[in-house]
Amino acid sequence: WSALPAAVLLAGSVAMAQDQPAPSSQPAPQAQSGSAATVATPAAKPKPTVAQRKENQQDRIAQGVKSGQLTAGETANLETKEAAINGETKADRAANGGKLSAAEKKQINGQQNQVSKQIYKDKHNANTAHYGDNKVGQRRENQQDRIAQGIKSGQLTAGETAKLENQQKGSNKQVAADRAANGGTLTPSEKKQVNHEQNAASKNIYHKKHNAKTQPQAQPKP
Repeated sequence: WSALPAAVLLAGSVAMAQDQPAPSSQPAPQAQSGSAATVATPAAKPKPTVAQRKENQQDRIAQGVKSGQLTAGETANLETKEAAINGETKADRAANGGKLSAAEKKQINGQQNQVSKQIYKDKHNANTAHYGDNKVGQRRENQQDRIAQGIKSGQLTAGETAKLENQQKGSNKQVAADRAANGGTLTPSEKKQVNHEQNAASKNIYHKKHNAKTQPQAQPKP
């Protein structure tokens, strides 16, 4: 009979541990001195660092490019904004010995919140990348896949991606205009022109993915 109370107490302790509320931003209550069975409240999940937030945005953009949820124009616009934030962050760090002040971090977080909303909006609007089941469409889709991989891996910076996608946007616009003027098809000369443009874009993608510029990956500290 002496073992029964211990088992009951143990079961009660387990039940208490499983019934803790979800982590919140409120400080955990302090344990009272002399308490024999204090249940620790799980620590709140740390906020992402500046670098982690930037990397997360790039991952979301890469996924949108890969899936076709983001058009070349939308991607170029998003990456132009990311490039501007990156430039501002770099300038702030250079002026403060490589660090960011609390006010600067708050400013960057506010800017990333706006970009985050724009990413969501662009990925869920009616605009999607349409390539078509043809050689021209397949070539354009392949370029987007290569760009998405470069974004995800960090081989392409936000600025480089914006330039590449602006190039794709121009090509897509020309293809749409040519098709509209010719009953939805492309003439042999138009196909040749598109292929020439994509050859140039392909070389540009390769060059930018293999130059010295890379998108910095998340570090332990902001």
